[in-house]
Amino acid sequence: MRAVRVGVIGGTGFESPAFLADARDEVVRTPYGLARAAVGRAAGFEVAFLLRHGPGHRLPPHRVNYRANVWALRELGVRRVLATAAVGALRREPGLAPGSIVLCDQFLDFTRNRPTTFFDGDPGPVRHVDMTRPYCPELRRAMREAAEALGLPVRDGGTYVCTEGPRFESAAEIRAFALLGGDVVGMTGLPEAALARELGLCYQPVALVANWAAGVGDGAVSEEEVAAALAGMRERVAALVQAALGRLAPEPACACGEAAGLG
Repeated sequence: MRAVRVGVIGGTGFESPAFLADARDEVVRTPYGLARAAVGRAAGFEVAFLLRHGPGHRLPPHRVNYRANVWALRELGVRRVLATAAVGALRREPGLAPGSIVLCDQFLDFTRNRPTTFFDGDPGPVRHVDMTRPYCPELRRAMREAAEALGLPVRDGGTYVCTEGPRFESAAEIRAFALLGGDVVGMTGLPEAALARELGLCYQPVALVANWAAGVGDGAVSEEEVAAALAGMRERVAALVQAALGRLAPEPACACGEAAGLG
């Protein structure tokens, strides 16, 4: 067993820790509340699997306790995080069709009412964390190489647009996001990625394209459409995550951990 722990945050459509061996439940008390994770083994690592929306998918995107989740992973020893997320595609082009997997490398944040930082300034410090390259190049490379080895097509690179939710976006919003350079749209990637960076964690989203976004497809966006598309991707995603874990070095060699942190 290699000593480095990895975290997997399971979003909509990827909510089973079945890929873990000898899993056990862990409850972590954080300054922001309790968080739960299943901890087991995969690809030679001890892995913590955390359900972003909680058991039974009971928390909508704007009520997820992102700070407790990210803090809990760090408390468990996690230094690398792969995070799956259901998204809609902003344009009809190769690599963005429903059923595709996108390894994003940038984001646009349009959330409004969520606690977004550990550095509130009262009573703790005020710090400003670099987000020029918000995601981990090592994790993205491992995912890309694993996909190639498995024969799974993935889009390497793309901009994730995060909205507040829980409603779907309007067609006008989608047109605006596309003009701004967005590729996919979801409701959970922020502040998760920023919080991980504040704690010096490597973080890489695995965007699962479930639908054409509003106005891009021919009809209305529905939860049923999204659920059906994600169900067809579940086995591929589990295999991809396991294969990527097997390509990680024992210790990170990227610069993610050099960002300002809590110490």
